[in-house]
Amino acid sequence: MKPYYSDGQVTLYLGDMRELLPALSLEADLIVADPPYGETSLTWDRWPDGWPTLAATAASSMWCFGSMRMFLARSHEFADWKLSQDIVWEKHNGSGATTDRFRRVHEHALHWYRGPWSASHHDTPRVPASPEQIARNGSAVRTSAPVHHGAYGPARKWTETGTRLARSVLTVRSMKGQAIHPTEKPVPLLDHLVTYGCPPGGLVLDPFAGSGSTLDAARLSGRRAIGIEADEKYAEAAANRLSVLTLPAA
Repeated sequence: MKPYYSDGQVTLYLGDMRELLPALSLEADLIVADPPYGETSLTWDRWPDGWPTLAATAASSMWCFGSMRMFLARSHEFADWKLSQDIVWEKHNGSGATTDRFRRVHEHALHWYRGPWSASHHDTPRVPASPEQIARNGSAVRTSAPVHHGAYGPARKWTETGTRLARSVLTVRSMKGQAIHPTEKPVPLLDHLVTYGCPPGGLVLDPFAGSGSTLDAARLSGRRAIGIEADEKYAEAAANRLSVLTLPAA
């Protein structure tokens, strides 16, 4: 198949992922998917039936964006996957037209995997600790974190590293006012997901490439990427975006 765009590190195909993915026979390290949630009457917002099953043939690790409504309604389609965790993307602005509910300022991204967890690449996300945290927790002995059913494990010794686990709520400004695609995700948000689930130099697959944000994030972080986009208008926009970011050969 002829790519719609390729620069040696990033490749974009035009078409329905349900038709192209089997033909591509990919073995990706990570999928980052932002499918249509199927929650509105908009013409483009149509859930592609069966896509999670097809995705399972291409990789063993996947981040998927969605709403709680979407994941509950489509849970049976993720039968080939096991859920490891979820993160919450907190936006700076709300979305949705309802006026009788809490203002929605977040979306979920769930991490799915297949096979043994130990075989799935996961780069533990850590952030610098504040001076206050280091001073407060300077003791070499600390009670371990809660485990299932509210029980606590025994005290364990640990060494202060100056870092802490990153929180599962990621606050990143949305693309409102500058988005190419109506559901475009910001590159700084996608960078967290890509670097967590894909080793450096590995391959990221985005089956709903949209404006090319995931491809952009993957390339900027030193990963390779393949995207598939069904709408030529957005495939063209993604190609233009990626070609502008491509540096000429020396």
